[in-house]
Amino acid sequence: MNLTELNRIATALVAPGKGILAADESSGTIKKRFDAIGVESTEESRRAYREMLFRSKEAMSQYISGVILYDETIWQDAKDGTPLVKLIESSGAIPGIKVDEGTQGLPMCPGELVTVGLDKLAERLKRYYERGARFAKWRAVIDIGSGIPSMTAISVNAHALARYAALCQAAQIVPIVEPEVLMDGDHDIDRCYEVTSRVLNKTFQELRVQRVALEGMVLKPNMAVSGKTCAKQASVEEVAETTIRLLKACVPAAVPGIAFLSGGQSDEEATAHLNAMHKLGPLPWGLTFSYGRALQAAPQKAWSGKAENVAAGQDAFSHRARMNGLASKGEWQSSLEKKAA
Repeated sequence: MNLTELNRIATALVAPGKGILAADESSGTIKKRFDAIGVESTEESRRAYREMLFRSKEAMSQYISGVILYDETIWQDAKDGTPLVKLIESSGAIPGIKVDEGTQGLPMCPGELVTVGLDKLAERLKRYYERGARFAKWRAVIDIGSGIPSMTAISVNAHALARYAALCQAAQIVPIVEPEVLMDGDHDIDRCYEVTSRVLNKTFQELRVQRVALEGMVLKPNMAVSGKTCAKQASVEEVAETTIRLLKACVPAAVPGIAFLSGGQSDEEATAHLNAMHKLGPLPWGLTFSYGRALQAAPQKAWSGKAENVAAGQDAFSHRARMNGLASKGEWQSSLEKKAA
């Protein structure tokens, strides 16, 4: 393992003003998104859509540090025969790959899930590295509800995340460690803080046990937010303050960077929260975005599966990427959204 090189890539992924595009939706998830805009989800339509994003020169070269791909996408070529990974590399961004294989019900723990995909992961990582992937992603899902999460669910998922991270580093791939505490439910921000701190503490304990070098990884956590159906929604300032307090309490300074998931927040909410965190003084790690829906909802709608709408889709993507790039330096203002509209 070359830790210097892993650290270089991890640091590049969280460079100031740039963040990660999560374009790793499973076939099932992207079908739902395409259904919403009236586009049939085929291998060709998925390729055309992602090629549109990766050819967005302004967004990709100025605001996107890396792209998380799905297994189908990493092997696809653009319409002119160029591998999609080469399009990403030529823009200056780093190709990455989602390697988990989704979730299954956790035995003896009703309503809780465990992420699977460790079997044969070492061989898969070798092939992904040869194709050009230099970082990977594994998502664990923790739900908040009556009597959950159990310590069982937290422990099992933290253990799997750490095993995945160790396998990645052994394959010279930077692991993005994603323990997501879902925002579904009626819990308040304090309950989110409490559960997320338990999840993060257990995850870092497991990472140490399994000898993962913290300098060669990126953390992809949820923000501390109120549950979607909570009567009292926390303000932007409260989310920022609570999230930074949480991260300072749980994330070692050795970690080069933290790239947030949007987790179902609206486009502007995800941007405003990230921006407000950068107003809270110097931080021990790089802090940026690793958004999927919050970067893609607008370009998907503008594109709507039509070749003549490619430029409009790219404009919408560039705008969202720029807004989040500014937020990752604390330079975003809501008035910039209105100007573009």
